[in-house]
Amino acid sequence: MGQGGEPRRVQAYDRELGVAVARAQEGDEAAFAVAYRIVQPGLLGYLRGIVGDDAEDVTSDAWLEIARDLGRFRGDGAGFRGWTATIARHRALDHLRRLKVRPRGTTIEQDVLELPGRHSTHDEALESLSTEYALELVSQLPRDQAEAVLLRVVVGLDGPAAARVLGKRPGAVRTAAYRGLKRLARQLGAEGVTDERPQTLGESG
Repeated sequence: MGQGGEPRRVQAYDRELGVAVARAQEGDEAAFAVAYRIVQPGLLGYLRGIVGDDAEDVTSDAWLEIARDLGRFRGDGAGFRGWTATIARHRALDHLRRLKVRPRGTTIEQDVLELPGRHSTHDEALESLSTEYALELVSQLPRDQAEAVLLRVVVGLDGPAAARVLGKRPGAVRTAAYRGLKRLARQLGAEGVTDERPQTLGESG
């Protein structure tokens, strides 16, 4: 495990992402494509959990804003992942306000669940979900828990980064993610999950 409890694999992806973003800010279109390839699956999975079938349209809007404001970004690969998630969330909430509907949990695709993430009992429980069952279970989570789970497991953010995206304290997001994952794991009948503490999510701060 790396610093802050993040897996080395996530750190490796973020190192590559940081290099790509820096080059993209200098006008390298191929580098921007690399950044898109790394970030897009998690971003799309996160938005599917907020806006459902409209996720692709909302993601496209988010990427337009990301490309437009890329020069303003300051930070590393992990920071870019959080920055893009914040933009995507704002676009999703705008979309929902236009539709005047409540956010709904929807499909978490299996290939999204296989993105870099902490390999814990919680994650293994999520990875065992079929698409249809994921739809059913995540739709039952309170919104704060669903978003925390999506940001931690699907987007791959650490605790403080997820908290910044949601505008909440890290402790509140840690608790929401823990409760959401625990609830999903309990419904799946996973063993040993009920004895784990929030710290097993690899949170720092």
